[in-house]
This record gives sequence, C-alpha cells and structure tokens, in this order.
Amino acid sequence: QAVVDFERLGEHAAAFQGHDVGFCCLGTTRAKAGADGFVRVDRDYVAQAAELARAGGCKHFVLQSSRGANAQSRFLYLRVKGEVENLVQAVGFDRCTILRPAVLLCKRQESRPMEWIVQQFLGVVARVFPTAYSVPVETVARAMVACVLQPGEGKVKVLENGAIHELGKA
Repeated sequence: QAVVDFERLGEHAAAFQGHDVGFCCLGTTRAKAGADGFVRVDRDYVAQAAELARAGGCKHFVLQSSRGANAQSRFLYLRVKGEVENLVQAVGFDRCTILRPAVLLCKRQESRPMEWIVQQFLGVVARVFPTAYSVPVETVARAMVACVLQPGEGKVKVLENGAIHELGKA
C-alpha cells in the first residue's frame, strides 16, 4: 500500500508502476470539499491517476462512476462524473471498464443524516426491486474484480446498476 499526496500526484509516479490492472473508487462530496474541491478530487485526481497508471504499464482500468453520468448534464455531480469517464477513456487503456452504480448502500463513519434516511428507504425498496435504485458497496467491489477476470469484450465496457448486480453475484 502506498500513501500518496494527491496534490503532488506526479511525484508518486513510482506507486503506479508495474500494475496490470487499476481500480479507482476515488471521490468526495460537494458538501465536504466545496464545488471546486469536488471537481478536483472526482475529475482531476482520477484523470491524473489514470494517466500515471497507463504510463506505468496498466492495461485495464476499472472506474467506479455514477448512474446518470453525462458530461453535458446541468448537474455538477453528473457532469463531473461524465467528464472523468471521457478523460479516462481518452488515456488509451487496452481495456477500460466503467461501473455506474445507483445509490451505494454502505455504513459510513461520518454522519450524513439525509443520506442515512435515503439509504433506509432504498433498503426497503431493494427488497421489492433489488437492482433498480441502489446497490451494496460489496456488490460493486465483487463486480469490479469479476470484470477483470472475464475475457475482454471490446476496449470500453460500461456497466449500469443492473449489470453490476449480476456481475457482483459471480
């Protein structure tokens, strides 16, 4: 495990050397980092990490994005997610897998009351519609690993929430 300073990521290029696969789940919230900080973390850091990984020999990059990601969205969150998807694809990996999960179901150490309420509601909805609006983070992690173990089907593959659930069962 290498600890890096994302503000000086270029100085940590050695940490990105010699890996066949790169996994990226980096992200923050606008509430925590402000609009500029959110863009810096969710787009700029991720794109720079992808570039360093590719330069270090990475062949397959797996990016956790978000349902609804769209570089033309008028919503900052979805626009930034769409922009970073485009930037990562442009790096030129042999394979690039983008996962677009819906609301992530997880336990957090920090207090986010509104998110907790939404997660409780979606947890109940998930009993009736298990793949529609949410996904446990463990399922996303299993899907990320499974997509690497499967033979490549094209240069770029985008997995929406339902496909993440299916792959996460494997």
